[in-house]
Amino acid sequence: MPATPDKVASNHDERDLYMVLIQEFPLRPLRSDAELERAIAMLDRLSDREELALEEEDYVDVLTDLVETYETEHDPEPVVSAADMLRHLIEAKGVTQAKVAGATGVNESTISEILSGKREVSRKAMHALADYFRVDPAVFI
Repeated sequence: MPATPDKVASNHDERDLYMVLIQEFPLRPLRSDAELERAIAMLDRLSDREELALEEEDYVDVLTDLVETYETEHDPEPVVSAADMLRHLIEAKGVTQAKVAGATGVNESTISEILSGKREVSRKAMHALADYFRVDPAVFI
């Protein structure tokens, strides 16, 4: 039975521990959803441990990068328009356009035009809305 990180004898040096992880799941680009699932399972198993050796932390860092790269390439984040983002934030907070306008200093007609796609969000409005909704201004770009 191959050694696992949980069962490595204490007389093995930490390099051996790293090699056990590499043998179990090599650090190379992920090429399928099945490999992604195995990588996530490995990360889950290691994150359940109370303490990791430095070599295990290095392994986790690299494997996390590989997972993120695969997910970014195969399941990119959808692009959300400023209008859709503003609409979502208004609904999530349960407020009206008038309340947003009063709290931000952005004219209600401007908010309406942004929501209808007739107007882009100005830099000033972007910062006022971001402050009000407590989000990064970049969500409106």
